[in-house]
Amino acid sequence: MPGSLDGIRVLDLTTIYSGPIAASILGDQGADVVKVESPDGDFMRRPGATERNGVGGAFAMMNRNKRSVVIDLTLDEGRTVFERLVEGADVVMENYRPGVMERLKIGYETLRGINPRLIFASINGVGHTGPYAGRRVYDAIIQSISGIGSLQADPASERPILINSLICDKITSMTAAQAVTSALLARERTGIGQRVDIAMLDAALFFLWPDNMLNYTFVGDERPHGGGRSHAGMVRETRDGYICTMPVQAREWEGLFAALELPNLFRDERFRSQAALDSGLFQRTLNEAYASFDTEVLADRLEEQEVPFARINPRDAVIDDPQVKAMGALIEFEHPIAGPMRQARPPPRFGETPAGIFRSSPELGEHTREVLGEAGYSDDEITDFRARKIVR
Repeated sequence: MPGSLDGIRVLDLTTIYSGPIAASILGDQGADVVKVESPDGDFMRRPGATERNGVGGAFAMMNRNKRSVVIDLTLDEGRTVFERLVEGADVVMENYRPGVMERLKIGYETLRGINPRLIFASINGVGHTGPYAGRRVYDAIIQSISGIGSLQADPASERPILINSLICDKITSMTAAQAVTSALLARERTGIGQRVDIAMLDAALFFLWPDNMLNYTFVGDERPHGGGRSHAGMVRETRDGYICTMPVQAREWEGLFAALELPNLFRDERFRSQAALDSGLFQRTLNEAYASFDTEVLADRLEEQEVPFARINPRDAVIDDPQVKAMGALIEFEHPIAGPMRQARPPPRFGETPAGIFRSSPELGEHTREVLGEAGYSDDEITDFRARKIVR
């Protein structure tokens, strides 16, 4: 059975992380995603630390379920070919810096004139206006502006710490994919396409606000956060490893104290205030209790008390975690060049229109002839384009 976006064609001009991941999500859900690349190809094609037979692991993940065409958009003839593809497309996605699409003469106003039903999704770092708009922006820059770096600050030194993951890129990619499908739904109702702008900074702030930025919700009554991190969800050291617990409700805290063989510390006169709960004494009391148990023993006790917890998986243990295996959260398949490959499955599990890995990441320009043929070009025309280096 085809995916829920079967019949939707996406022209993906994006590179690096946020854009390609967003387009791959649409591909996972059945869209025909055509990756339009320059003659040099996506920067992420360059093999990095994780590659086999010239195929990078990151590129393979971010560009599954896509076909690749190469068009030189700096040439007038190349733009003409691209515009032919736009005529039959539903979505164009790009993540250039502001103004690049206009300089290439394929900005939204131009493409809307060719296809009024087009959804034009523009992903960028900080939007199109403001003092930072012209900067090169990557994930760490957004972590710094948005407050993520200070949120992770070391409690003792208050030195900011950035998350060791491209979290803002990935938050943005999911936001962009949802925005595109929302715009497609609106088009079904109105018959009219539209431009959709997705800024990484917007996505990061939205992500942070429900919990980490609550103290800045009420205008005129801002309350700066104190130093340190919440004690509710923290890594704790056991006798032989690490474990994470996150009690939130009173019953869960009671269960934690019972599992640790502690009295209910909330009834202790020393810990009646929030400041006292954040104190070194409270933390030391908990830490000493955790450290008195072996991980497996404490895990059984926490399970019995229904306390939210998990062992801290090293990355090499994630693939064998019993819950990960039970969910079938990872998929193994054969890549035609790189061989056996493992990737995370599409997260949404549709009952009637399943998402999946329908094709591996493409070679550079692998589908140029195929896609241009679908656009109405003859074999002779495509051969001529190749000879003149308009496509490859």
